[in-house]
Amino acid sequence: MHLYGSDTSPYARRIRMFAHYHKLDLPYTCLDIFAQDDRQTMVEHNPTRKIPFLTDGELNIADSGLIMRYLTEQKQLNEMTWWQANQLVQIDACNDSFVELLICKRSEFDTSEDRLFFNLQNERVTALLGYLNEQCVKDVFLESSYLKISLYCLLDWILFRDLYDLQNFDELLAFHQTQSNLPGVTQTDPRHS
Repeated sequence: MHLYGSDTSPYARRIRMFAHYHKLDLPYTCLDIFAQDDRQTMVEHNPTRKIPFLTDGELNIADSGLIMRYLTEQKQLNEMTWWQANQLVQIDACNDSFVELLICKRSEFDTSEDRLFFNLQNERVTALLGYLNEQCVKDVFLESSYLKISLYCLLDWILFRDLYDLQNFDELLAFHQTQSNLPGVTQTDPRHS
């Protein structure tokens, strides 16, 4: 098995931290998806043209959630409950909206404009951060290593990219501080890439 991603991707980081957390030997290659050779590697293994992706022999797995499920099955780790899996959907939706907004900003769009796409993304992130602020303190949330890691990676990426002021989300800020000692946090910190 081999993982490919970017050091600044919160989706790649969560898989790398998941491997650290469970002491999995998972070789990793950082790709610059805008460099021709690395982009070609990505396209060959992942038609969605996204990172991360995992290769295992002839098998290519093209999504962080599926990679986690594959590693969980291969290494016989505890699976998430349906409630926990639903919380992951909320984290992913929030993360996806932030990615879309960041790409728009880098494309020199003003994402504060009153435009349907921007309005929907901004509404979604605010609602989801509020929702996750309530869920992250529940024992059933904290029992899942992958949920903790995924939310930590989202929050740390928001702070790293200065994407949103989290000051009104006390539980999320406390969660970020508490989980900053998770295995792999230091080794995968995007600030050191």
